Amino acid sequence: MTTAQEERRTPERRPEQPPATAGRRRVLGSPGRALGAAATAVREAPRRPMVLATALALVSLLAYATVRHFVGTSMVDMIVYRAEGAAVAHGQDLYALRVTEWNLPATYPPFAAMLFVPTTWFGIGVLRVAITAGNIALLGLLAALSFKLVGWPGRQLRPVGVVLVAGLGVWLEPVFTTLRYGQINLALACLILWDLTRPDGRRSKGIAIGIAAGIKLTPGLFAVYLLITGRVRAAFTAGLTFLATFALGAAVLPDATYGFWTKYLYDSTRVGKTVIVDNQSVRGAVARLLHAENPGLTATLLGAAVAVAGLAVAAWAHRSAPWAPRAEAWGVCAAAVTAVLISPISWTHHWVWCVPMLVLLAAEAAHERSRPAAVRRMRWRPILGATVLGFLSFAMWIVPHKGDLDEHLPALHQLPASVYPVIGVCFLAVAALRVRARRRAAGEPLVRLPQQRPAEGESQKAPAAR
Repeated sequence: MTTAQEERRTPERRPEQPPATAGRRRVLGSPGRALGAAATAVREAPRRPMVLATALALVSLLAYATVRHFVGTSMVDMIVYRAEGAAVAHGQDLYALRVTEWNLPATYPPFAAMLFVPTTWFGIGVLRVAITAGNIALLGLLAALSFKLVGWPGRQLRPVGVVLVAGLGVWLEPVFTTLRYGQINLALACLILWDLTRPDGRRSKGIAIGIAAGIKLTPGLFAVYLLITGRVRAAFTAGLTFLATFALGAAVLPDATYGFWTKYLYDSTRVGKTVIVDNQSVRGAVARLLHAENPGLTATLLGAAVAVAGLAVAAWAHRSAPWAPRAEAWGVCAAAVTAVLISPISWTHHWVWCVPMLVLLAAEAAHERSRPAAVRRMRWRPILGATVLGFLSFAMWIVPHKGDLDEHLPALHQLPASVYPVIGVCFLAVAALRVRARRRAAGEPLVRLPQQRPAEGESQKAPAAR
């Protein structure tokens, strides 16, 4: 059996268990069945690891609640969302509102504001508890979807992993900040990853990505990823769904829709300052490096280069599936990292994609010793450890950044102030190196051109050593 086959192999099924495909059909049938399947998976998980994971998760969440109490949680973004919903419900000017002591405006499309209307039915205190609990549940769901994407660990251990991620993942800075601000990043990531882990043959594939793009524009890059990897129908489904969200917003809020798409979308001052350490995009890193609020053409060209390179790596990884396990997982994570890197402003909490990234790196580390020497040049455990430390470091908040200090950071502070862009670019480089190593080990060309065909009598299968 080849190494790639060994890494794809799932634990042996007991005879009485139904086929995996049938289980998936039942799970996707209704939310009730999905919850039932989740409960069954928890019951079938190994008892001792499950008990230990649950105890560790509860201790971690209790510690998180204590820290949260003392550091304070303004949940300002939740308050903005609620104000947007109230503006829609009461027929007020959506983009004229200013709330909280920071005078924060609405920055999402009108379709998103329409979805926030139900938040007006509850008081702030109830929303704080509900959104915090909901985000922790979404963190667990994101972990489950990440495990499904990566195909690791085995099915019996996945409930244990979900509990551990839901309990310990709150300490990852992007997740911690998402919870602190009451953000919707985890919900968007779950929508996108749910869509991408569905079979390509499903006619509705792409709808969730289109909805996510209708709420916040950056998920639209995943439609591009679907398109360049040959899943044209899913890409067009995502695009048409996005247009449907636009049409719905225009029908319900015509003035707000006109204002957003002709004026407010292009006013970056409504979102925030580019140069501050909160902004962990390529443009933010360049602005701090140049000590300029507006980094101009330099940042634009560098962002464009990262976009092209990142999407190329994502497509290359996806198309290397015959020779590399977890190829789609690398493609999806590369696309996600690219989306966050090239956005003009990517707040630290936008990097909740660290969860599938870390799951993927953990899977590579778990299989490190089983690989042949030809593809064992990278040491995945140090790479995983460094990435975990980066997302646990809170490095950008440690450097002096009050007032206008963000714009005048010394050279020694540039790396910690832009730690996520550095991690993101390194991740794309590692993804490219992994694909290159796998293709070379399989004796395949680095890029198969359309006119290339196997010679007559030549086997189209990859060699055994992978």
